[in-house]
Amino acid sequence: MERVKLVVHQRDDTGTRNAKRLRKRGLIPGVLYGSGNPAAAIAVEATVLRAAMSTDAGSHAVLDVSFEGQKKTHVAIVKDVALDKVKHVVTHFDLQEIRLTEPIETTVGLQIEGTPHGVTMGGILDVTEHELTVRGLPTDIPEHLTLNVESLDVGDHARLGDIVAPEGITIIGDPEETVCTVLAPKVVVEEVEEAAAEAVAEGEPELVGKTEEGEEPAER
Repeated sequence: MERVKLVVHQRDDTGTRNAKRLRKRGLIPGVLYGSGNPAAAIAVEATVLRAAMSTDAGSHAVLDVSFEGQKKTHVAIVKDVALDKVKHVVTHFDLQEIRLTEPIETTVGLQIEGTPHGVTMGGILDVTEHELTVRGLPTDIPEHLTLNVESLDVGDHARLGDIVAPEGITIIGDPEETVCTVLAPKVVVEEVEEAAAEAVAEGEPELVGKTEEGEEPAER
């Protein structure tokens, strides 16, 4: 993880109204907690927070957090971010203070590499997991993990256990969990469904009712 400096402001006023006032001033309310210390209400300029989360490490950077006017540094990671449903901007954030010598659990992105053989044959790659939970020392956490899918044919799938993690990093979850599948070509599936529908529409009329000896069954 990349180390990023972040200077924050301590805030005494909390609550929804005060949070709205802060956002109107271009500040994002948040909280810093962990390492046995009481949770501290904080705020930071939206531009500063955006810059801190826009490095190569993204939201997985290790932050050296300091309060304005103070020299003491708190090592932390972004634990949670709330986004506005309409504007998609950060409205609140949580920072968790950590120790660099103690393992943490966090999420990292899954990056798919290569084009599956099944896709070149007309199949469709369906990725069901885009993020993974990993455990390791904060400075060892990668920006993302990669999975090469070139060998997958139509109907094949890749599992969580197929992903190779760097030394010291453990992937949390069931190794048998499916992360992506190469589906059959959609066009072929649609053609089969259409053919089946046409066969039903053009089929013989259904014969119903019991027949007496020598009588023809009635058509419905």
